[in-house]
Amino acid sequence: MARKRLWWHLYPSYLAVALPTLVAALWYAAHAQEAAYLASLAERLDRAAHAVDAQIGPTVAEADADRLNAACAKIADASGVDLAVLLANGRVLCRTADSPVSDEPGAVAVAEAPAALSVAGAGQPGHAETLPISRGGRAIGAIHSSVPAYAVQQAVRRIQMRMAGAGLLVAGCAAALCAFVSRRMSRPYEEMRDVAERFARGDMAYKLAGGDSEEMTGLAGALNRMAGQLEERLRTIVRQTSEQQAVLASMVEGVLAIDSDGRVITLNKAAAELVGNTLPNPIGRKLHEVVRNVDLRRFADRVLASDRPIEDDLILHGDPDRVLQIRGTGLRDAQRPGGMGAVVVLSDVTHFRRLETIRRDFVANVSHELKTPITSIKGFVETLLDGALHDAEDAERFLRIVATQADRLNAIIEDLLSLSKIEQSERAADLVVEDASIRDVLEAVLHDCDAKAAERRIDVCVECDDVWARINSPLLEQAVTNLLDNAIKYSEPGAEVFITAAQGESEVTIAVNDHGCGIDAEHLPRLFERFYRVDKARSRKLGGTGLGLAIVKHIVQAHHGRITVDSTPGVGSIFRIHLPPAGAPREMPAGLT
Repeated sequence: MARKRLWWHLYPSYLAVALPTLVAALWYAAHAQEAAYLASLAERLDRAAHAVDAQIGPTVAEADADRLNAACAKIADASGVDLAVLLANGRVLCRTADSPVSDEPGAVAVAEAPAALSVAGAGQPGHAETLPISRGGRAIGAIHSSVPAYAVQQAVRRIQMRMAGAGLLVAGCAAALCAFVSRRMSRPYEEMRDVAERFARGDMAYKLAGGDSEEMTGLAGALNRMAGQLEERLRTIVRQTSEQQAVLASMVEGVLAIDSDGRVITLNKAAAELVGNTLPNPIGRKLHEVVRNVDLRRFADRVLASDRPIEDDLILHGDPDRVLQIRGTGLRDAQRPGGMGAVVVLSDVTHFRRLETIRRDFVANVSHELKTPITSIKGFVETLLDGALHDAEDAERFLRIVATQADRLNAIIEDLLSLSKIEQSERAADLVVEDASIRDVLEAVLHDCDAKAAERRIDVCVECDDVWARINSPLLEQAVTNLLDNAIKYSEPGAEVFITAAQGESEVTIAVNDHGCGIDAEHLPRLFERFYRVDKARSRKLGGTGLGLAIVKHIVQAHHGRITVDSTPGVGSIFRIHLPPAGAPREMPAGLT
């Protein structure tokens, strides 16, 4: 059922009261006017008859006909009444032209009683009265005064028309007044509705003015106070919501909250990225629409069904795979029994698990690398103690092997200490760098490796213009030396190794290019891990510790640079060091490919 506005309730009600009252008043007034008119008409007829009676004199005879005709005509013109004088025998002595009295004797009866008056009703052909003429107590005639019926009807109709016109005018004024009053009474409520709609839209600045009545003024004040309280509460809610959204958006951990029906309540940016959400507005959607991973949905169902916190690990398969540590707990409401939903916190622990794996591998590798020379040293020392010491030739050979293994053990320890020192400088960001020439560094590297290159008949070619960068010269020299040492080791005798340095738009690139055996693509991601070897037997045979490339990586990262490698088996490898140019800011993003 459609609801009407208040104005349509008030206006018809006012009209229902005003119009019947007006009609009744007009009806009464019309009848009163008609009655007053008829009373006035009767009085006029009586005055005209008495005026003629005064003109007759003590007697009346046919000889008075002409005189009475003139008198009647004069009185009729003055009063607007038709007159006729009749003798006692009923004969008409005189009459005006429009008098309805017939000339035939007995047409109008002459009353015997003196001053008898007869007035016709509204339904008769006309209005008339008959006044007896009495002299000496004897009726000698009668005077008949009348008004035509059409004249009376016209007069009554004019009265009715005037009353109808006045009624229409008063009805129009009454309707307008009712409309004005209805509008005046409904307008404050409409204003309050408009203000309430503004409040609903959050516009609390508008204030409602007080009405003409005490009740409306009190209601307006109550609404204004309510608006102030709502504005304060909304401001608090918006501030708290903004703070909550800012916290959730800034969190590294993903936060996913669902209600008891499995619809998403909260999904921060980190969680959306982790679960691979592609919906522009996931709030209110079912969990299976937002999260495609079946294991995560099952975990959420477990949390909803449990009354205790739950933890688990989840692997997201992709390129690369990611390991998530997920923790879930139910959302409880103290005001009502049962759970409101669940919240799941997702932490990407891929990096930590990788570091843990690297740590385990490092412990295993360093133990193995240290155990090999120690076992060899111990074995040959025991052999010497068992009697080989007395054989000078065997003793010398065994002692040389012991010395070689001791040197290898010392090299591993030196590399570990060097790597630890570089890592400490990298974390503390206290590495001293300055604008220096790359050519000077490459010449120092070439000088250090010249003897080893000559021993393996490797030609080292250096191409470097006047290139400058922000570097720590000794550390960069160590990094390039390690790369060149590997290039010499893994190149065939008679091959060439190229070292180039070039200035780019945003970085300086140092490249070491060899034509050795190359590296398979599967080894490239782990090439810079500690103790990782592509060919373990050959690496140990050539005297490598397995830490050279790890040292290079950390030296480059300490310079806020990055290192890349391209390699093709059977063709060779290119190691590139990318460094900030001279004059670059100290803080620059570091990365490793």
